[in-house]
Amino acid sequence: MGLGFLPFYGFDIYQIILLLAAMIVGGWAQTKVKRTFEYYSRVPSSRRFSASEAAGMILRQNGIGDVSLAKSGGGSLSDAYDPRKKTIQLSGDVYYSNSIAALAIAAHEAGHAIQHSRRYFFLSLRHFLVPVTKFSSYLSFPLILLGIFMSYPLLTQIGVYAFLVTVIFQLVTLPVEFDASKKALHALLETGAISQEETGGVKRMLNAAALTYVAATIVAFLTLVRLLLLTRRRN
Repeated sequence: MGLGFLPFYGFDIYQIILLLAAMIVGGWAQTKVKRTFEYYSRVPSSRRFSASEAAGMILRQNGIGDVSLAKSGGGSLSDAYDPRKKTIQLSGDVYYSNSIAALAIAAHEAGHAIQHSRRYFFLSLRHFLVPVTKFSSYLSFPLILLGIFMSYPLLTQIGVYAFLVTVIFQLVTLPVEFDASKKALHALLETGAISQEETGGVKRMLNAAALTYVAATIVAFLTLVRLLLLTRRRN
């Protein structure tokens, strides 16, 4: 085995480490939010408001009358706010539940509706980046692979730049999610949907959910580093 093999061997090891790191971070975040949700789904709130009722109270408290609530057909943790339809979609295990977990999730989505009504800058920026990110994510890996197999470095560079949009999108998502969680906790207390003693459980649920976005950002960054190592090696 000659010394000439060492640079390639080094890059292979780095990429394996980065891949494993991304898998561990992503898996840990998903496990954390799932376990936290399962635990606080069994803890009822003292005020007995359902998640859909709490979300409606938050919307009314903030003068938002053009956002509707709907029960989605999605599975667990599929809750979302749709800015195009101005609809908060809550999964079946959240919509009717009065658990701490359900109230935290519903309030978080209501927090996005508040952001939308107030034209929160980072939310507007994320909405702008959605179609751009979808387009660039479809192109990035095919361009990188074509550039490698055709020995055309310009294509690989364009592919890496296209994936960079995904990283930027994930970075923009972080303040959006953190701000929505902050608004959620404040709104639940302000409307009286939870007691002061229940804020600890709501915070833990919101923090666990936020970890998934932090993990997604880390995974996207690690993937970008892997692509940069790959293209540098090929060049």
